[in-house]
Amino acid sequence: MTTTHFDQLQLAERWGLSPKTLERWRVIGTGPKYIRLPGKVIYRLSDIEAYENECLVSSTAEFRKHTKLSGQPLAAGRC
Repeated sequence: MTTTHFDQLQLAERWGLSPKTLERWRVIGTGPKYIRLPGKVIYRLSDIEAYENECLVSSTAEFRKHTKLSGQPLAAGRC
């Protein structure tokens, strides 16, 4: 069976983050889209992969160029 949804702990493990980091990202409005159910937050695999694709860079120069375009450093959790 293919996993199509991840809970907070599963996504934190996938990315090597603390679950608290994902909680903080949700509060400040960054990170992947999520679904809030009664007593639970889940992430769709399609939204996780879309966010990973947004974060995809081929070099540190490309990352620096992206930050210069906005004129500000990137917020935590934002690619």
